[in-house]
Amino acid sequence: MVSRLNHKNLALFPRQFGAIALGVMAIVLPACSSNEEVEDLGGTNVTTEEVAENPEALDNQLVTIRSNVKKTVGDSAFLVEDEALLGGESILVINTTGQPFTLPQDDDTEVQITGEVSPFVVADVNREFNLALDPEIFVEYETKPALLAESLALSPDPGEVTENPGNFYNKQIAIEGDIDEVLSANTFTMNDADLFGGEDLMVINLSPDTIPADGGTVTVTGVLRPFVKADFDKEYDLQWDLSVEEKLEAEYTNKPVFVADKVYPGAQ
Repeated sequence: MVSRLNHKNLALFPRQFGAIALGVMAIVLPACSSNEEVEDLGGTNVTTEEVAENPEALDNQLVTIRSNVKKTVGDSAFLVEDEALLGGESILVINTTGQPFTLPQDDDTEVQITGEVSPFVVADVNREFNLALDPEIFVEYETKPALLAESLALSPDPGEVTENPGNFYNKQIAIEGDIDEVLSANTFTMNDADLFGGEDLMVINLSPDTIPADGGTVTVTGVLRPFVKADFDKEYDLQWDLSVEEKLEAEYTNKPVFVADKVYPGAQ
């Protein structure tokens, strides 16, 4: 699907689409308000560095990375780069979802990308995904590794979410962090691995996925909501012990709580 750039509101929209959608841009954009579930495609969690340094090992594999957007390339593609790699290769990401994606207001917020690693050939991509990428714009990327994105989602750190929850309420997002404390079989707190003193994010796990041991790194997908105990009691069968109920009601009432539909190990 071909996208076009609307310079007035700095967002990408397809010419025809029937669902809330995702497109791509390197300028800071208003965050997407979609609350559609982040699609679990089963991609292997890897780092941007792994894709940049050894793409041949991941050729034609479905992977998931979290990274900052460096800049856009045309209307349906962008570059990501591992900030830890000085002078490292950027990775071209092609939005093949058929939906537009608006980037977060804060350019420090990462994007989670799931897709196949493949040598980029503009003619093949245009044909397979019904895109209209301009060969002149993409000439420098021909035959270089690219990530053909099948799923895109905002991916803030836990500290970003607790500090500015209003930017993320009622949106489907993906968060990676370290488990700090497991309160019950379906409830735990998580924090930033590299941030000391930040406020923990409470996570309620609605999926059948087992919560790893304290200190494990996980990625969770789901929706951020303000905690109102009466609403949660009505909507979810959480079966908390009294001590957990009292803790959440005393410490988290009207504060952000993340309701997870998927929990899986983070990239190491």
